[in-house]
Amino acid sequence: MKKTVFLGALTIAGLATTAAMAGTLDDVKARGKLNCGVSTGLVGFAAPDANGAWQGFDVVVCRAVAAAVLGDSSAVEFVPTTGKTRFTALASGEIDMLARNTTWTLSRDVDLKFDFIGVNYYDGQGFMVPNSLGVSSAKELDGATVCIQTGTTTELNLADFFRSNNMSYEPVPIETNAEAQQQYLAGACDVFTTDASGLAATRAAFEAPADHSLLPEIISKEPLGPLVRHGDNEWGDVVRWTLNALISAEELGITSANLAELAGGTNNPEINRILGSEGNMGEMLGLDADWAVRALQVAGNYAEVFETNIGENTPIGLSRGLNALWTDGGLIYSPPFR
Repeated sequence: MKKTVFLGALTIAGLATTAAMAGTLDDVKARGKLNCGVSTGLVGFAAPDANGAWQGFDVVVCRAVAAAVLGDSSAVEFVPTTGKTRFTALASGEIDMLARNTTWTLSRDVDLKFDFIGVNYYDGQGFMVPNSLGVSSAKELDGATVCIQTGTTTELNLADFFRSNNMSYEPVPIETNAEAQQQYLAGACDVFTTDASGLAATRAAFEAPADHSLLPEIISKEPLGPLVRHGDNEWGDVVRWTLNALISAEELGITSANLAELAGGTNNPEINRILGSEGNMGEMLGLDADWAVRALQVAGNYAEVFETNIGENTPIGLSRGLNALWTDGGLIYSPPFR
């Protein structure tokens, strides 16, 4: 088993090295379209709406990169990926970037040869149960059947948690969130475990969300963010600084409402550098001066993206928590545009 896993990792790493050598930024410009890997459907994060248009917190990152590079936020081909298929899709060059509730870990960074370009959501693994189960803590789940997505950190964390608490469980393996929801609601498993944000998003789609509870335990660190292939640094810089532009915009007070006005020039040098009225940061990235303006035109700054898609006034109902700006006691932080 260990040999198989190792060879699989080598294969993915080899694909990633080969695909990265091509130069993704040039490829995307020549193609006129960004191929972005997303989840198979997680409401609030990445899911097609009634008209088939992809929407969500992660989707905005894809659209912002397309706007920055191509000048068109709709020039994106969204490629649904599962926990098993996402890394091969990225390594092989089928997609240019992955923006899909994916946890930054050492093995994915080093062994699979990917670069996580930042964190857009700090999360942790939780548990959801039907209220009828009569459970108020994950430590009461001894002997439970658990729906678990294969090929994820969730699968490993679950085994560690039950082992360290001297409990047993029966896994019910699933590949997509839709399959997990179906199995869980059908009673095929007592518990569904994944990132807490994913549980909140899944519950919001239920006919009776109030009949299900998220248990208080958070059993892991799950820093989620977009990733690209190792060795494609020019492209990684573009994706990284597009995300940083959304974050810095919130901190600096750049919003959808005042973006056009501020883009004309201000007394704040950093705002000017981001929005292109001063300096040559676009040129450094292989883009024009207005790249960040276009990225911010997609859905506003980080706060606006959060509140519109997954915030407390949406069905998902997530508070900022760890995902508040560092100035507000959270972990969201961008290096300076300087």
